[in-house]
Amino acid sequence: MLYALCWTMHPTWCMAIWRKGMRHPERELKDKETVVALLEKASVGRIATVNQKGVPVIKPVNFLYWNGKVYIHSSTRGEKIKDIRRGSPVCFEVDEPIAFVTARGNACSGNYYFRSILIKGSATLVRRVSRKLEIFERLMEKYQPEKDYGKLPEEILKKTAIIEISIQEITAKERLG
Repeated sequence: MLYALCWTMHPTWCMAIWRKGMRHPERELKDKETVVALLEKASVGRIATVNQKGVPVIKPVNFLYWNGKVYIHSSTRGEKIKDIRRGSPVCFEVDEPIAFVTARGNACSGNYYFRSILIKGSATLVRRVSRKLEIFERLMEKYQPEKDYGKLPEEILKKTAIIEISIQEITAKERLG
């Protein structure tokens, strides 16, 4: 059964979550604060697009989760930008490794504890310069909180893209023991 759950954790947005039955429903991560915290703190995410040959392509990226959307900076050229301009659907994934449990006796007794989030959606390129600058500033605050960097040169801004992922479906799961 397909249903929606609206999270109103942040006063300025509501994140709609669409999910189908999970194969292991006991692993579904339902705590909205944990999901948002993982999206906000993770250093690396992975974006997947479908290339012109119909082949999925996945790339690790630095990103920003802000106001219910995912933002990624990129070159204005390259495969993922071509795919997005062509209208490719996108997937975005973040995970948090927690622990590996060594197998004792039976190889199947080994385990891996984790949290993961999978986002499906559509991507567009942010065009407005003021919006791009705002997102760049937030990215810098995330990755370089000590703020000992200068102003972004205009020539760099011109050759840098900001990808905005609008979330259409999100699933989160965890295995903690």
